[in-house]
Amino acid sequence: MEKDLNELRKKLTPEQFDVTQKAGTERPFSSAYDDFYEPGIYVDVVSGEPLFSSQDKYDAGCGWPSFTKPLAKLTEKRDSRFFMERVEVRSRMPIRT
Repeated sequence: MEKDLNELRKKLTPEQFDVTQKAGTERPFSSAYDDFYEPGIYVDVVSGEPLFSSQDKYDAGCGWPSFTKPLAKLTEKRDSRFFMERVEVRSRMPIRT
């Protein structure tokens, strides 16, 4: 498992690793995908699993990419750490650390 983590650290940016493996959060309005509306499919950076269609993306004004529905059954996590209620949708792959 440690080998897998080391390989993942090499593959991902430090921020991607923090978000996907340690439940970190990007700063609002800082993501390359916040104001990105090109047609296509958004996939999990770790597993490659399809997550969302660009057709279901909308501007929620929160600073994070927002979608009306996932493409497949995903894991949902409720989060109220930042004085708001949000639902984080994750790939079914478990957090590794």
